[in-house]
Amino acid sequence: MMKEKLQYLNNEIKGMPLADAIPYVLKNFEGKKVFSTSFGIEDQVLTHFIAPYSEFISTFTLDTGRQFTETYEVFQRTQNKYPKLNIETYFPEPEDVNNYVKSDGINGFYNSVDSRKECCRIRKVVPLQKAIKGAELWITGLRAEQSDNRESLEFLEWDEANQLVKFNPLLHYTLTEVEALINTYNIPLNSLYKKGYLSIGCAPCTRALLEGEPFRAGRWWWEDGKKECGLHIHTDKNY
Repeated sequence: MMKEKLQYLNNEIKGMPLADAIPYVLKNFEGKKVFSTSFGIEDQVLTHFIAPYSEFISTFTLDTGRQFTETYEVFQRTQNKYPKLNIETYFPEPEDVNNYVKSDGINGFYNSVDSRKECCRIRKVVPLQKAIKGAELWITGLRAEQSDNRESLEFLEWDEANQLVKFNPLLHYTLTEVEALINTYNIPLNSLYKKGYLSIGCAPCTRALLEGEPFRAGRWWWEDGKKECGLHIHTDKNY
């Protein structure tokens, strides 16, 4: 049943303008709807288009405790521009962070992939589970061109691990198109973006891109392989 519904909705919103696709999808899901923002360029565009429907969507952000100062600055400017939008902040459990620092060190994530993933789990994945608990629809800023493993995504997908539907409204937007929306609507943008930080995460784990590097090369740059933190890796297309 869910498979048929998502196939139908994916066909319906294909080619639909963002301003029309978002309310259309919202009307087709009755349960709790959430939108996660990291205040990156994609999330800022979605914030602008979601703000008129804020009474129907719970907007949240994950504060890992290791954010850039510039991220907090754009957080404030976003609140100022969209005063009716309540952005709830979720933090990691202090005890989990303390135990990690004791066992791995304050910057232990540089030591191994496992240590880095554990840091991401504590600071991002666990708080995320609290934020999306009971939700039927989770709106994200994922785009196909961000990485190879996101090219096969669909607008609406069943997330088996989290038992909800994930909605990716900007999936087929190019970065140029996203930037055009930022300029057209004067949407607040993280000042790091124009310094080469196209994908912005925690300060110790993010650097500016070098010329010719792919979109997410600045994230966990000391590692090889897929650049994911565990928030967006559980999509099951078998429904």
